[in-house]
Amino acid sequence: MKKIEVIDHIVNWLSKYAEQSNTKGFVIGISGGIDSALTSTLCAKTGKSVICLNMPIHQHKAEYDRGHEHINWLKNNFKNVTSHEVELTETFKSISTSLPSDIQDWLTMANTRSRLRMTTLYAFACHHKMLVVGTGNKVEDFGIGFFTKYGDGGVDLSPIADLMKSEVFALAKELGVVNSIQSAKPTDGLFADGRSDEDQIGASYDELEEAMIFIASSSDTSKLSNRQKAVLEIYTRMNKANQHKMNPIPVCIIPNELK
Repeated sequence: MKKIEVIDHIVNWLSKYAEQSNTKGFVIGISGGIDSALTSTLCAKTGKSVICLNMPIHQHKAEYDRGHEHINWLKNNFKNVTSHEVELTETFKSISTSLPSDIQDWLTMANTRSRLRMTTLYAFACHHKMLVVGTGNKVEDFGIGFFTKYGDGGVDLSPIADLMKSEVFALAKELGVVNSIQSAKPTDGLFADGRSDEDQIGASYDELEEAMIFIASSSDTSKLSNRQKAVLEIYTRMNKANQHKMNPIPVCIIPNELK
């Protein structure tokens, strides 16, 4: 990958999109992970206004600290970056007490956290006439659908969604993103225990990338190891289950003769 050229391409794409949409810049949630770190840095390089939001909800301390460190690094390196911390724990507690206890399973409440953060991002974006920037990579957004519908999937544009996770790490290293984020295990930041994406999925991003590439190029599984076959099953199962996230919303078209 031509890292410098790819960086320049994304930065130019972001700038042109903002100009064509007549908006003033970008709003982005900072999780303490590599995807939001890279995306926010690319946004900052446009020279347009960037608002970074740290939105803790029962946040694991290591995630919070990494996000805070990255925001400080951005502000020290880019004069166009500002930030706000919006503590959402009490708001989340309030929502929790309003919902029936029998529907509050772990996944429902994790997704509720993500959707609360989306609402917060759009409050800032609407007021400042800015765009909410997505941080999903290719494996998450188009492979296994590892995002929350109308949560972190609710965005205006997605600058890194054509990059594999390994490419995200490569560009982040090229841009000098803080080491604590580069060395951290990827996590979605939706659980107080700080569990990693790999803990939830059952496979690493390197393994999932391999499966995604394999499916696009071959159907012969005879030479795959048992582990590769297991990962392929995980990838295929999640891809099938999450098509409703990755495909456009279905619309019931009324035939003309019925109108």
